[in-house]
Amino acid sequence: MTRFLSFLTVISTVVWLFSCKSAKLSDAVERHERGEYYEAAQIYRRVYQKTSSKKTHLRGSVAFHTGECFQKVNNPNRALSGYTNAIRYKYIDSTAVLHQAQMNHKLGRYAEAIKQYNAFLEIDPENRLAKNGIKGCESAPEWKKNPTRHKVKKMDKWNSRDGEFSPMFYGSDYDQIIFTSSRKEASGDEKSPITGVKNNDFFLIRQDEKKQWLKPEAISSGVNTEFDEGTPSFTADGSQMYYTYCASGEDSQYTAEIRVSARSGAQWAAGTKVEIFKDSTHMAAHPAVGADGYLYFVSDIEGGYGGKDIWRISLDGIGSLFPENLGPEINTPGDEMFPYIREDSLLYFSSDGHPGMGGLDIFRARESRGKWLVENMKAPINSQGDDFGITFMGKKESGYFSSNRNDGKGTDHIYSFDLPGTYVYVEGWILDHEENDLPGATVRIVGKDGTNERIFARGDATYFMEVTPGMEYVMMASAPDHLNRKQTLSVPNEQKSETFYVDFYLPPITRPVLIENIFYDFDKATLRPESKEALEELIAMLEDNPNVTIELLAHTDRKGSEEYNLNLSQRRAQSVVDYLIKGGIAPDRLVAKGYGKSTPTTVSKKVAEQFDFLPEGQELNIEFIETLDPIQQAKADQINRRTEFQVLSVTYRLM
Repeated sequence: MTRFLSFLTVISTVVWLFSCKSAKLSDAVERHERGEYYEAAQIYRRVYQKTSSKKTHLRGSVAFHTGECFQKVNNPNRALSGYTNAIRYKYIDSTAVLHQAQMNHKLGRYAEAIKQYNAFLEIDPENRLAKNGIKGCESAPEWKKNPTRHKVKKMDKWNSRDGEFSPMFYGSDYDQIIFTSSRKEASGDEKSPITGVKNNDFFLIRQDEKKQWLKPEAISSGVNTEFDEGTPSFTADGSQMYYTYCASGEDSQYTAEIRVSARSGAQWAAGTKVEIFKDSTHMAAHPAVGADGYLYFVSDIEGGYGGKDIWRISLDGIGSLFPENLGPEINTPGDEMFPYIREDSLLYFSSDGHPGMGGLDIFRARESRGKWLVENMKAPINSQGDDFGITFMGKKESGYFSSNRNDGKGTDHIYSFDLPGTYVYVEGWILDHEENDLPGATVRIVGKDGTNERIFARGDATYFMEVTPGMEYVMMASAPDHLNRKQTLSVPNEQKSETFYVDFYLPPITRPVLIENIFYDFDKATLRPESKEALEELIAMLEDNPNVTIELLAHTDRKGSEEYNLNLSQRRAQSVVDYLIKGGIAPDRLVAKGYGKSTPTTVSKKVAEQFDFLPEGQELNIEFIETLDPIQQAKADQINRRTEFQVLSVTYRLM
């Protein structure tokens, strides 16, 4: 794989190899320790071929380290051969069995890989990589058989015979992409002893006025050097680019570091090192700038879970704080790399430690209540090869990523992806309690992805907005002279078009509002259980409007004495107030008032539509009710028996 293999830290080599008198073997060991995996692999192969089969211990060790180096340069066939020969010659390191399984996994030989994973579990029964490897091998055939609806296409116009990876949109119009490549136009002429190809540089792709992508062009500025640069990430204003840099020298090991470049006009200046760690020998790579103020990156520093882990540190804390590991939900004993922060709580990354299809798979992780929920992106985004370095076109389910799938040399190229025909919307009405249109009504929609939009109701009192699958939203409707109402919307993470309907009914602040479905025991003030839903809704409304005080108005029908009805209605109003206080509403926001039978209701438009014998605007007084037949009288009495609330003020504790 022709990406930042220079970012991979040096592996340990068994001590006894240092004592070997073979100059060629010592040269292989030296290059291996320096991280020059490509060169070391070629030397190890020649040493293996010249070593007698009778020297089983030596041959097994050389074969194992040959496999290790070919694994680093992404040649799974030759790596598999190395591990198989190491096992054949009874090499003492049992991880040869695990790595043999991983190479078969990467080659899509799932049944064979499962056998080898199980063989390793007999040696190390609790090994997480082997267990996850089996899960991946069992899932991959099903994912291939039933892929997601994503459409994936190789970007031939962008790709070269050499490698390119980690595309990243630059700019708010999504009309520029900066990516990493070792193509012939890259700086310098020497091939890297790490990868066997040229070092990587940044390249730019632009769109023309017709929104067509042009051919890539090299970035001609100080940011590109003869050494390795790549994996860009940009601050929200586009003024800074964080990236990975790896220099090399005859007397130094290859240690990756993160640099930052400032943009001046159309040029990117030479980068300066970001001092994440005080010790310069600690590797830091693959930066991703989050809207949450954190810099996410990859490191193998102590304190992780094995291999390379994803860490983060606040941009303001660089140089003074120690980074935070993202924890065991994200990180495994394998490698987690190439983080991409799409939203505050939505992380994409690549891993060979979680259950996957082989090599690096792309995963999506959502942070919820302090924990990360991790999901494999499955086929066709993922393959049995390495899939990594994803970028999205804003909130659209489309963008680009890197993969070495179907490439015999293991070379990375850029692919596009798109989820066609999937559109998810929310729409609804904003009405008053009588279902009348509300001029000037708006809905504020706030999502965990950073969405914060104010939508004005259309002429027919409806609103409409596109939302994101898997996202949670809080929605607050408002209108002049009416109380606010809040609702939540959790959009399922499903790959299908769908519209969610969320209606709002806003109570007025200028007149009493009927509280429907409030029930009392006969001739008593005891609230019946059926009233709970309506009362909880009233509590929620008061919480949505914390500066409001209200009066609870209870009314009876025309039957009974004035004194009896006043007493009964007062006790009923107080029962509602007591319930609201128990629900957490401050007592000084509530007033209970019983009106007995003194204030009959007036027929609203909504009630008139329900009962054709009641004219809109008619007061249901004794004189009118007595003109109705007995069944109609009973219904009119029922309508008069009601509980309402009236807004008293909207300035509670504002002063």
